[in-house]
Amino acid sequence: MTREIIDINDFTVLVEEASTAELTVDSCFFDEPIIAVAFYGSGNVDLKVKYGAQTKDFKHTKGLALSFYADDEVEFEHTVSASKPLECIVIATAAANLDKLPNGEGELFSEMLQQLVSPTDHYVEGPSFFMTPEMQSIVDQIFHINYEGKARMMFFRSQITALLSHFFGQLAFHHSKQIKSTDRDRLQQAKEILSNNLDNPPSLTELAQEIGLNTTKLKKEFKEIFGLPVFKYLQNERLTTAHALISQKQATVQEAAWHVGYDSLSSFSNAFAKKFGYRPSQIK
Repeated sequence: MTREIIDINDFTVLVEEASTAELTVDSCFFDEPIIAVAFYGSGNVDLKVKYGAQTKDFKHTKGLALSFYADDEVEFEHTVSASKPLECIVIATAAANLDKLPNGEGELFSEMLQQLVSPTDHYVEGPSFFMTPEMQSIVDQIFHINYEGKARMMFFRSQITALLSHFFGQLAFHHSKQIKSTDRDRLQQAKEILSNNLDNPPSLTELAQEIGLNTTKLKKEFKEIFGLPVFKYLQNERLTTAHALISQKQATVQEAAWHVGYDSLSSFSNAFAKKFGYRPSQIK
């Protein structure tokens, strides 16, 4: 378990990462009331928020951007396992600091996260959605940074600012679209079906039937929520998974291609090179 705390202006940035061979529960508290946005990386760890007699469970956190208010009576509990490592970035500020934030961030928090600025309980959940590919790329870079010293801090400042900018941009976009919560649940189900069947995914028609939406609505609203068309998202997940398998030496290039559903090694290699800028055989 590694936990790094970085102060950037009046934001406190918490970068947490953990992997374990055995099931482990990690708890986190904040010692003062905060308004925050949590960004979850590729680990897909389970999250339980506990306050008083109430609990809120999140079973699918991969790619989640979650805004919330929490005071010192709230416990955030991550259940980490070999298949569900923890990758989490929390950008937090005290409510009293909102007026001090530079570049108008305080106004954005007050205007777009009003329920968090004026909380009615120990824990108040604000808007949440799944990150765009641009946001996911920033999160991945933060977890794989190799810089040290002043260069590292410059990188963090720029990436945290970019991440917040994307968050508020997407928040405004989602406010304008107003997709029904029942449809959001179905689209999240579609995303999970694709992620769990990389080697043999359903057709668009089969996927639409399984979640109870027509294909037109599935295509349109999936892209609005997740930032990518259905099968572009599938390809992105396939290649990202394959990259992890190869770089972590869990599979050869051929085995990784088969694992994520590519029958042709040349097609896999070409798609991989187009996404990452180098071929899978070049991973060291």
